[in-house]
Amino acid sequence: MNKNKESTPADLQNLLGNDQPPRWWRRTTTWIVVAAIALGVGGYVYWRSQQSAKAAPVYITEALKKGDITLSVAANGTLQPTRSVNIGSELSGTVKRVLVDVNDRIKAGQVLVELDTAKLQDQVAQARAGVNSARAQVAQAAATAKEARATLARFEEVSRLSGGKVPSATEIDSAKAALERAVAAEAAAQAAVTQARAALSTDETNLSKASIRSPINGVVLSRSVDPGNAVAASLQAVTLFSVAEDLTQLKLDVAVDEADVGNVKVDQKATFTVSAFPARRYPATIQRVAFGSTKTDNVVTYTTTLNVDNSDLSLRPGMTAAATIVAREAKGVFMIPNTALRFSPATAGAVAAPSGGSILSKMMPRPPGNARPKTAGTDRRGGGPRQIWVLENGQPVAKPVTTGISDGRNTEVSGEGLSEGMAVITEQRAAGSGS
Repeated sequence: MNKNKESTPADLQNLLGNDQPPRWWRRTTTWIVVAAIALGVGGYVYWRSQQSAKAAPVYITEALKKGDITLSVAANGTLQPTRSVNIGSELSGTVKRVLVDVNDRIKAGQVLVELDTAKLQDQVAQARAGVNSARAQVAQAAATAKEARATLARFEEVSRLSGGKVPSATEIDSAKAALERAVAAEAAAQAAVTQARAALSTDETNLSKASIRSPINGVVLSRSVDPGNAVAASLQAVTLFSVAEDLTQLKLDVAVDEADVGNVKVDQKATFTVSAFPARRYPATIQRVAFGSTKTDNVVTYTTTLNVDNSDLSLRPGMTAAATIVAREAKGVFMIPNTALRFSPATAGAVAAPSGGSILSKMMPRPPGNARPKTAGTDRRGGGPRQIWVLENGQPVAKPVTTGISDGRNTEVSGEGLSEGMAVITEQRAAGSGS
């Protein structure tokens, strides 16, 4: 008798045979392919995210801060005495003695140089003799006039006594004419005396000028004469000495450019340096701004005079000075670098784009990464409405501002919405660019 046995999966598998394939989700190859695809997609997504991060622009910022800013004007010039005199000679002659030298302190009226006076003394003696001669001529003319007057008086008396018979009318007329000539001669002699005295005075003045004296108190800056030199004075006086009145007070004449002269005013403060003391800054005050201009190599400048205190006598006339004039000051104001005023965000094409775009977009040329479009007002130098960019949540945001004075590196700004510490963009760099 046969017994029925219960069928098992193994028996069923044996019955169906070993060549039946397994289900797809049980296949190892399927899962290997799925894993490979997942890894590929994940890698691609990660690569794209990295490329996008690298392509994002990098903004360089500086914090908005408050401080003091000064508008200054630079100019160069030369130190000069407040008053200087060139002392010369009105006379020609030979130098006999020189009594002072360079750097000597002198007083008004002090004799500096003596010329040889031999000829001048002879001229004075001759002029005095001329005066004496003129006086003698006056005396002679006076005597002649006295004689003519007496003769006329006698003729008139005789005519009265004779009843007009003698002398004749002709004789009386001759006597009157003789008297008039005598009076005129006396007047001419008096004039000759005055003329002779004037000539004597001139010669005496020339004699006194042979001793050349200082007109002021001061210091001898230069000397160009020695004993024995011949002085030839023609149309112009010969300069023998240059004298400065007071070296404790100097003036600095600087040339201010026409673009800056509008900011320069009388009584403004300034400082300057000289090559002899490069680490020292001397104070000065503007005394005068010239209206007349000077044009040199097509550059127009205006001479500006500054008063300088030189009590310690460290400065000398003729030194070249580099001056900085304080035109305007602003204290406790917002200020930004000038580069922030020139900044404007780059266009989309100026920033490196991801390489996953179309083939056509890859082949199209792109502008360089630092290209920026110019905006209105970028090149303006004066104060007025402008625009800056600040970084908010990683994105540039425009802020309208009003500019003030600038020191060449920073500029004063004001406007609504400004706060200390705000990140002001000064530069934009393409992703991956060096620092």
